[in-house]
Amino acid sequence: MLDHRRLGVLALCLIAAVCTSRPSHAEDTIRIGLPTKTYWPTVIAEAASRQKLFQKEGINVELTVYRGGAEAFEALAAGAADMVLDPPSLPATARSKGIDAKVVASASTGYFGWQLMVPANSALTLPDLKGKKVGITSAGSATDLLALWTMQSKKIDFVRVPVGGGGLTPNLLSGNIDAAVVYSPLSFKLLANGDARTLIDFASEVPPHLNSGWITTAALIKSNPALVQKGLNALYGGLLYLRNNRTAAIALIAEIDEVPEAIAAQEYDQNILHLDTVGTFTVDSVARSLDLARLGGMKDLAPAADVIDTQFKPVPTAP
Repeated sequence: MLDHRRLGVLALCLIAAVCTSRPSHAEDTIRIGLPTKTYWPTVIAEAASRQKLFQKEGINVELTVYRGGAEAFEALAAGAADMVLDPPSLPATARSKGIDAKVVASASTGYFGWQLMVPANSALTLPDLKGKKVGITSAGSATDLLALWTMQSKKIDFVRVPVGGGGLTPNLLSGNIDAAVVYSPLSFKLLANGDARTLIDFASEVPPHLNSGWITTAALIKSNPALVQKGLNALYGGLLYLRNNRTAAIALIAEIDEVPEAIAAQEYDQNILHLDTVGTFTVDSVARSLDLARLGGMKDLAPAADVIDTQFKPVPTAP
């Protein structure tokens, strides 16, 4: 089951000094860091765990949920996680600080269900967000990247406020923030309940690119590539299980994301079924992701070729 431990936010420059090697007794266990609970990577990893796909690969698994993608990446850099789901911009940014992390598999190429939202009773339009507070999960996360992209592409200067994945909805509805970058199924739930409305649908406005992938460290790739391969096999096996078992998948989404089954079905149809089932990718697809990050205002990004490793080809584990 999910481990809900949460690490404090660490400065990347300090993390770079932390040893990222794994003790030998833990080589049969892969520690997977998940950006936040109500998000599709958690559903996939939990499906793989419950179907005992990691055990079928001959390894154990520890799942840990963090407050956002940046915090999950910090755990990877600090040696507290072996694999995380994050945008390529994070290892590209971290490389200049001495952190050698690699994207090893593509997970998604579109922001399906991601929306910039305001409360339903708010009169704010997109230009009105100037100077306002816009919620993100954490600095450096995909929500932050989309917030930066909005500021640059729409020529609006607002304040990005990190509230964690679990804080997006309550802070938006309580008025602590004026708007928020919300991922599915939270966005679907807000719309269905009439609690919020959409200013930007990122799935339709942001060009396709490798926006998230499974990431590990160069040290683990060197010391135990079999563990990386087996972990990927199980994760993509979890996704395959979900795609082949609609009823069970919707029930699992409803349970983990704590949403009604109707919302879970929407998440399944509009997100899960659009995820990358193959996992392979090219340098160009990552380069497009980093170009978008630069457009959003991110700086000092390493070249795409420096933050990828294409040797791994996920072979989904059968239930």
